[in-house]
Amino acid sequence: MKKVTAFVISGLLLLSAAACDTAKTNVESPNTTKTNAQAPAQDTAQKTQNDATSEVRRRQLNSDTRSREQRDTVAGSDNERTAGDLKSEVRSKLEANLPASQLAVDAKDGAVTVSGTVPTQQQFNKIEPLAKEINGVKSVTVKATVAPAKPKS
Repeated sequence: MKKVTAFVISGLLLLSAAACDTAKTNVESPNTTKTNAQAPAQDTAQKTQNDATSEVRRRQLNSDTRSREQRDTVAGSDNERTAGDLKSEVRSKLEANLPASQLAVDAKDGAVTVSGTVPTQQQFNKIEPLAKEINGVKSVTVKATVAPAKPKS
């Protein structure tokens, strides 16, 4: 019985540690909202855009958001989202609506911080309104920069 208890506790600790990671729109995004953003290479930006605009990825993002919302509704905490849920939902929203962006998202007590790069000023201007569409987001700090993709050298 002690082994089972230790296994369950270890699993919960591992899960909670994994949930503390910064949510990113892709693997090339900054690892933290505290780092300075770099403009992506042109081929990286194209791959990111292709992934973000693919139908399969869009379905995954929609499914993830829908399942979190349903879980919160069933739990009776529709307006109170965990930091992990907020990060994930904001990340999904930004990834789906801002192709070729490389953004990292962090959240604490309803305050969301977004950093990284977007290729155009138009996408930059969409970050805050898109993040505020997520239920539970109280404020948004945008530390992202506009940085068009760098051509191959």
